[in-house]
Amino acid sequence: DIYTIIKKKTSEGFQSIPYVISLLSAMLLLYYGVLKTNALLIVTINSIGCAIEVTYLVIYLIYAPKKDKMFTLRLILLFNMVAYGLMMVVTIFLFKGSGRVNAVGWICAAFNLAVFAAPLSIMRRVIKTKSVKYMPFSLSFFLTLCAIAWFFYGIFVEDFFIAFPNVLGFLFGAAQMILYLVYKDSNKNDLKLKTKTMEMNPSSPTADKPKALSFDHGRRKSMEMKVYVEQDTI
Repeated sequence: DIYTIIKKKTSEGFQSIPYVISLLSAMLLLYYGVLKTNALLIVTINSIGCAIEVTYLVIYLIYAPKKDKMFTLRLILLFNMVAYGLMMVVTIFLFKGSGRVNAVGWICAAFNLAVFAAPLSIMRRVIKTKSVKYMPFSLSFFLTLCAIAWFFYGIFVEDFFIAFPNVLGFLFGAAQMILYLVYKDSNKNDLKLKTKTMEMNPSSPTADKPKALSFDHGRRKSMEMKVYVEQDTI
C-alpha cells in the first residue's frame, strides 16, 4: 500500500484506519510488555512496530487529500492520544500488580482482534469490485505468517492474551489470500476486454480520416475539371 501511495503520489483509494488501529495495538502491546515480566521480545517487536506505523501514517498524510488528511488526524487524536491516555490513567489508578497486567492484557487482546478485523472493509471492496488492486497478496501472506508466529509464541510462554487473538488473525489472513486467488485475474481480463473493444471499434476521428481525404481529393478534382472546361470554352 505505502509503495503504491509513494509511486502514485496520492493516497486516494486507500484508508488510514488500518494504520491507526495497528499503531494503537502496537502501543498497547508495548505497554503490556513493560508491565509484564520477562517480555523483552514483546517490548522490542512492538517498539519497532510503533516506529513503522508512525512512518506509514506520516507518508499517508503527506499524500492524502485534505478531507482524508483531516479525517486521519481526528482518528489519531481520538484513538492514539485520548483513548490510549485514558486507558493508561484507568489502569494505573484502578488496578495494581497482576490485576493491572490482566486488565491491559484483555485490552490488548480486544485491539488485536480489531487489527485483524480492520481489513474487512478492503475484503468487502474486493468482493464488490471483483478487483484485488487495493489488497496485495504479500500483505495478506505476511499477516498470516505473523499471526501463526505470535500464536505459537503465546502457546509456548502460556500467554492467553497473545495466543487467542492470533487465531482470528490466521483465519482473516487465510480468507484474504483466498479472495486474492479468486479475483486476481479480474484486472487482467478487464484490460484484455478493453483492448479488444478498442481494436474492434477504432475511434471515430481516425476512422473518418480516409473518408475526409477521399472527399477532399474528389472536390479538388471536380474544381480542376470545371476550370479546364471554362478555359476550353473561352
